[in-house]
Amino acid sequence: MQRRMLSKEDEAAVGNDELEVRREDQDKINKFSRLHQRETLLEEDLKTRAKEKEDLEEISNELELADEDEKIPYKLGDAFIMLPLPEVQELLAQGTSKIEKSVSATEAKLHNIREEMESLKVDLYARFGKSINLET
Repeated sequence: MQRRMLSKEDEAAVGNDELEVRREDQDKINKFSRLHQRETLLEEDLKTRAKEKEDLEEISNELELADEDEKIPYKLGDAFIMLPLPEVQELLAQGTSKIEKSVSATEAKLHNIREEMESLKVDLYARFGKSINLET
């Protein structure tokens, strides 16, 4: 980050823009911060679930080439059990649909968080103008 000195005009403008931070303003700033942290965690969760879904779909595609009579090792917890191909394919399909439901629920939460953050941004920028930076 490059540092520079403020010009006399900028310094005067900053001095005039100083507003007292009220308790309600600080609460909004804190809430915005918590929402931003939650947003970051949910985005990471979405990436993880997308990778899981991609892996399950890739495995399903690979199993299409397998022999119908062949037993396939399927991981349950820490152990692998040998199951018939149709049963493994069904379990993979269930896993994929479960992940899709989870992703849609997470996306809905993320949407709500972003709407609330935008509302807080509007309020805080209206009060503090350029004195506050809420860009994430």
